[in-house]
Amino acid sequence: MSAAAVNLESPVLTFESVARTHAGMRRTVNEDRVLDHGDAGLWAIADGMGGHRAGDVAAGAVIDALASIDHGVSGYAYLADIIEAVERANQTIYAGQADENLPPSGSTVVALLAHEGHYACLWAGDSRAYRFREGRLTPITRDHSLVQQLVDGGQLAESQRKLHPNAHVITRAVGADAIVELEQRFAPINPGDVFLLCSDGLTGCLEDAELADALAGDDLQAVADGLLATALNRMARDNVSLVLVRASA
Repeated sequence: MSAAAVNLESPVLTFESVARTHAGMRRTVNEDRVLDHGDAGLWAIADGMGGHRAGDVAAGAVIDALASIDHGVSGYAYLADIIEAVERANQTIYAGQADENLPPSGSTVVALLAHEGHYACLWAGDSRAYRFREGRLTPITRDHSLVQQLVDGGQLAESQRKLHPNAHVITRAVGADAIVELEQRFAPINPGDVFLLCSDGLTGCLEDAELADALAGDDLQAVADGLLATALNRMARDNVSLVLVRASA
């Protein structure tokens, strides 16, 4: 085969996405916020902390900042704009902590950016991202949480994670400190890949094996509805949010 016949370019991908969010069965206020900007190749979930008029405002500040971004002319520029948007939201939320009349607040964030056949995933906190490829579910993120530290240190078995009394204590969040530390992952996207972004309200109710079984479905709308219904049927204690993204050539 001649060199001219070899295609070294990434496949041109299109994306189908759906989003769901619900207050859950134990809470009256939904402090989660979701972003589903498939046309811009950007999806995100923010899970607010601090109670009504605190957590929902913090999560809203994160998602509003991300929603204001225009698609960059390059992947690097777009990624830089996303990071700057989260940092801007962090400054806004953190500045509010100085007001003694306002309750302390903060928000997790997990964001997925798709550009020219590759993805970037950024996160702080315990909202998660997964990739489902050829029948296998792979975590992209790793929780920034006290429980994750205990598991990593061998002080807690993975099977005991959800039973720990401090299971919801996170070690990073937008607005918790003057500077937000975002972890990042980058990798190519294959046609057929399905990505799941979710708040801990979903993963608190379903095991990874159950997520994998659900993501094998062809109809993204039905998959999203099924995941949410399962969490609610199990009396979800927390707000439940999810975004599904499927890549096609």
